[in-house]
Amino acid sequence: MSGGRWGSGFSAVARFVAEVEAAAAGQGQLRPGYVLAGDEVFLLDRCRAAVLKGFVPPDLRDFCLSDLDLTTTSIFEVLDRAQTPSLMSPFQVIFIRNVRQLYTRGAKKEEFAALERYFRSPNPQAVLLFVADFVRIPSDARRMDMEDKNRYERLTETLGEHCGMVELARVSEEDAMRWVVSSAQEAGVRVEPDAARELVDALGADMMLASSELEKLLLYTSGRGRITLGDVETMVLAAKQRSLYELTDAISAHDRVRALALLQGLLNSSDAGEDAAIGHLYMLARTFRQMLVILEKNVRDSRAIWQALWQGFRIPPFAADDLIKQARRFKNRRELTRALRLVARADLELRSSPPDKRLVLERLVYELASEPKPTPPLWASSQMSFEISAG
Repeated sequence: MSGGRWGSGFSAVARFVAEVEAAAAGQGQLRPGYVLAGDEVFLLDRCRAAVLKGFVPPDLRDFCLSDLDLTTTSIFEVLDRAQTPSLMSPFQVIFIRNVRQLYTRGAKKEEFAALERYFRSPNPQAVLLFVADFVRIPSDARRMDMEDKNRYERLTETLGEHCGMVELARVSEEDAMRWVVSSAQEAGVRVEPDAARELVDALGADMMLASSELEKLLLYTSGRGRITLGDVETMVLAAKQRSLYELTDAISAHDRVRALALLQGLLNSSDAGEDAAIGHLYMLARTFRQMLVILEKNVRDSRAIWQALWQGFRIPPFAADDLIKQARRFKNRRELTRALRLVARADLELRSSPPDKRLVLERLVYELASEPKPTPPLWASSQMSFEISAG
């Protein structure tokens, strides 16, 4: 893997892949088992792909590959399969998921005793791969929280006594950017530094998403040989959302000049231009509704936001702290419901085919970013009505 020289996650996977490739070429030997520890799915997929390429011929896949789950299969059944030679395949690859079942309540003495017996005399024609994705390893291992640290230590004290440990640590933003640039270069495309940073920032360094979005960008820029910041802002939804959160930040700060400038940038970067106005309004309405929930539930930090916002109504990780800050700039529910009413009015106007959709959006953003006029007390309104009627 070209990323092996980067951070701990990439490096650990590179060493594992090199070991697998050497064994497949007859220049080394696999260990009887490995623990793939960590919840970075992108790196797990690369480990799996390397093993399948080296030891699972496509025509023998049904006979030599097993995907077992400890919630439905006991570890005794797993070990029995590993010990039983296959008549159809010379080698057995066994992936074992839900390894956390070995560490739930109860001593599990019999299970670990069976594992120890197996690894004292393992089947040389089989490899066990324990997927321990119940442990989260941050890109900087020193920041691992205590619960994950205890889980990892428990793994190393038990399975780690017999298996190779492969740390699937979260990828840092710097390593993710290098991977984006390197992967694009392998495809003959140059990624501008600002474009790589925006792609990674917008996706919160989620490598599965970054990989998927990079594929789309490579297709979008096919024949041009270059990916620019504008390409990322056009093609990557999260990048568009990022621009929208910058717009709502200016609105909540009542900075009309910056808000209007950001709106122009949002419209200019969109392929559909002002025809994308309905989509922008939908995202604005959704964001103000999220702020309303945050304000009403008194959310003060990003950890609580995932409980306050339900599935399907959540926000990208990179925006959590910013949105909480923005929501708290609004004094009360009335100010946010006013914003939602203004968006609804603009939506009605846009659907009535106005001569200039851009002007509708500009007026909306100007009003949203303006300080709301204080509502006169009821007695003042009554006094004004009396004076008008008396006049």
